Amino acid sequence: MDFKEYQIDEKKVQARLNAILVQDFTNLNTKDALRIILSVIDLTTLEGSDTINKIKDMCYQAKRFKVNGPDIPNVAAVCFYPPFAALAKRQLKDTGISVACVAGAFPSGQAPLEVRIAEVRYAVEQGADEIDMVISRGKFLEGDFEYVFNEVKSIKEACGKAHLKVILETGELGTLSNIRTASDIAIAAGADFIKTSTGKIPQAATLEAFIIMLDAIKEHYEKTGQMIGIKPAGGIRDAEEALKYLLVLDKVLGEKWMNNTWFRIGASSLANNVLKAILTPSK
Repeated sequence: MDFKEYQIDEKKVQARLNAILVQDFTNLNTKDALRIILSVIDLTTLEGSDTINKIKDMCYQAKRFKVNGPDIPNVAAVCFYPPFAALAKRQLKDTGISVACVAGAFPSGQAPLEVRIAEVRYAVEQGADEIDMVISRGKFLEGDFEYVFNEVKSIKEACGKAHLKVILETGELGTLSNIRTASDIAIAAGADFIKTSTGKIPQAATLEAFIIMLDAIKEHYEKTGQMIGIKPAGGIRDAEEALKYLLVLDKVLGEKWMNNTWFRIGASSLANNVLKAILTPSK
């Protein structure tokens, strides 16, 4: 397949963001916006030091947010490495909280495709409801867009009924133009979501990358009527920063996307910070 290569003016993107960030939400007050943010979080731990007890503790935390009040939601999902999928599935039974797994040689993607596919199948067999995969950034930067398309398509097939989030690792793609092309490829190959980052490199989620990815989703929706989800991840730690992402989503895609079916935020420490902001009395 042929994919368009873009020439995106980064100064214009920044000016556009600046204009959005001084606006208010279209139909939300700040507390309601914070509740949406809490409800879209994928509570995440992806460390080599993760243990069974750590996963149990995080699952317990994930289903305990709503005990803080009748209007406090739980998070959308937990996200772990595949060996913990079955445990998390048991811990979260009948809660409505999804189990997500990073799979497919996360975070580098540097493994043979058949090995990556096997890991995805394993995660799904163990109970993962959602798979977060990474594209091969090296192949993309070499201009082998067909390889990237085919790897996403193959992994999507391996997911079966599980939803697929495709991580672009925007900090390694170099330019906003590359981010837009990578977004188009992932969407065309069958991504249910496109996701900014692994959180494993210094250049994590940015609003600049996020808005470009939203543009790709919007254009696809206008052409096909198909909604694609989006997930910024990496470095979003406080409520104020998360509100910026929700506001940009509001202004670009609108209210239809402002729920955990179509929007997620990958984070480890954000949820407790958002809960604290919700429970703090308004001045």
